[in-house]
Amino acid sequence: MKVEQQVPRNALVWMIISLFALVAPHAGRLPLWVLGVFLFAAVWRTMVYRGRWSFPGRLVKLALTASAFAGILLSYGSLLGLEPMVALLLTAFALKLIELASRKDAYVLLFLGYFICITEFLFSQDLLIVIYVFAVNITLVTTALVALHQPGQDHFSARSLRLGGVMLLQAVPLMIVLFFLFPRIGPLWTVPLKSHAAKTGVSNFLRPGDISQLSLSDEVAFRAQFDGEIPAKSRLYWRGLVFSKLEEGAWTSLSYYEIPPVERRPVPVPVDGNPVTYSIILEPTQQNWLFSLRYARSDTPGVMQASDYRLFSPVIIEDEYRYTVSSWPEASLDESLGEWRRETELKLPADDNPRTRALAVQLRAAAGSDQAFVEAVLDKFNREPFVYTLQPSRLSPQDSMDEFLFQTLQGFCEHYAYAFVVMMRAAGVPARVVAGYQGGEINPVNQTVIVHQFDAHAWAEIWLEGRGWVRVDPTAAVSPDRIELGLEEALAAEGSFLADSPLSPLRYRRINWINQLRLRYDALTYRWQSWVVGFNSEQQFDLLRNVLGEVSARRFALVFLFAWTLLLLPVAFSLLRRRDTRELRPLDRAYLQVCDRLARSGMPRAAGETPDQFAQRVAAAKPELGATVTELTRLYNELAYGSGQDGRAREEFSRAAAKFRPSRRPGNDVRRTS
Repeated sequence: MKVEQQVPRNALVWMIISLFALVAPHAGRLPLWVLGVFLFAAVWRTMVYRGRWSFPGRLVKLALTASAFAGILLSYGSLLGLEPMVALLLTAFALKLIELASRKDAYVLLFLGYFICITEFLFSQDLLIVIYVFAVNITLVTTALVALHQPGQDHFSARSLRLGGVMLLQAVPLMIVLFFLFPRIGPLWTVPLKSHAAKTGVSNFLRPGDISQLSLSDEVAFRAQFDGEIPAKSRLYWRGLVFSKLEEGAWTSLSYYEIPPVERRPVPVPVDGNPVTYSIILEPTQQNWLFSLRYARSDTPGVMQASDYRLFSPVIIEDEYRYTVSSWPEASLDESLGEWRRETELKLPADDNPRTRALAVQLRAAAGSDQAFVEAVLDKFNREPFVYTLQPSRLSPQDSMDEFLFQTLQGFCEHYAYAFVVMMRAAGVPARVVAGYQGGEINPVNQTVIVHQFDAHAWAEIWLEGRGWVRVDPTAAVSPDRIELGLEEALAAEGSFLADSPLSPLRYRRINWINQLRLRYDALTYRWQSWVVGFNSEQQFDLLRNVLGEVSARRFALVFLFAWTLLLLPVAFSLLRRRDTRELRPLDRAYLQVCDRLARSGMPRAAGETPDQFAQRVAAAKPELGATVTELTRLYNELAYGSGQDGRAREEFSRAAAKFRPSRRPGNDVRRTS
């Protein structure tokens, strides 16, 4: 038997279409040769269908499989990890298409396609990705499955797409019920880490130029929603990392094992007044630090507090992560400083930046107090011709702050924070660099604060007697607009804001309709993240408790069965009432049309009643219809069972049946057919 008779052409075409639809969302993370394999597979299978090529032999299939394994191993360096495993799965899907020779092969291919649809959610659960997967990928794979069960379809048919779409739409209500009611349990297996995924956001070390590079990106870092009034933009300092160690020109955080055991727990902080309460949805970072306003506490399970009062998660953030925070921005941190902490926050590499150190000692001696010294340094940044720019001059690794303060005078936020902390430590004032984000865009649609990567920022914290750790932002002395208005306004004269992203909608915020569309989509994304992606077992339990009052196994089972019945009863009722006439002959459909009209007039046809018996009963009960019904029945029997099979007679019968209009009220005249 030929392959074309086993796998209809319609099904084969839909499989090739679904092949490219499945690989599309993965294209950006796959090597180019994998995309070439998909094109190669589609061409080969098309040529086999046309009879120009043959199916690959055993040796060819073995060579293709070995080449795929070798290519993935060379591209990723390993077969372990999420990216290489998904690439291997996609390559297997493409190669399986080449040897598609029977319905059994088609079933394997399509069920593998459903599995590939799910793999996209391991990388992103963005709303547009979800819409694409359901509206395109799953629909096309289902369409191919429907087409596989339509034998004899040797031409491409869009009817398969309609049937597949209807089937998926019928499943949507049940999917919604299962989403809200089915118990949310943990995964039965673990997914390999995204070992090759790029790390985004603030890094765990800081050199001059790092944050300026990050500020070229318009990606969203996180979104925050406050319970009350949103603080002013100048107060939105989102702490993420605290850098206390300077080595080889780079600031880094202290590791857990570098901190003495007695210093590893944060000192309790007394708080007064009402806190600023908010929730954050953090985008995947492949890191474990979290962001919050100054002195934060969180009751979200898994959120911990480090000894330097920053928040972190014990596990890497690989998916969108939601947590709630309460902050006391005015709380005093470490009013008394221990000997180890003081020594750590004063340490500088020996012999680095001698001119900067000398300047710091000179200014401190002239100031007379630590507070006056801080003001003198900030005044220097403000008075002298320092420039705030995204395009600073490259600094040499050796004595970079001497070069910055006395030669280039051009820098971004990390340059000023770096230089400020070095000067503080050189003068005997404990200080450290803090990295995170500053400000954010307020979305008026849903009152959330959207923090982008270009909002990345670095500032300083200094320790003052009687006050503890105090935030000082030297960038504010150089460019107040950066703190008050944001990066775009601060760089308006330079024109470097998102210069490498000409298609970013953020560059067109002054065009009202584009900006409104962007903000409304962002508000929709936040709702999607909050209610769907972030819907966990606790939210499910709270929802059920609000609906049921008391959550018990009995009540839960009753609600589940009721919802199931509510969905399935209309389907069952429609199936029982509906007579599927799509596969009937036109002659039979015309006769059943006559029977339906007689039923509406009060003469339903009994089950098992032959057309002649039915015609006799109609003639006896309604003599005014007798002649017409008897004539229609005779014509139907002759065309259906006799020898009169010509098309003209069938058309005449269909026209006569269409004109048949019995009255629904007894005693009225009826329209007769000729």
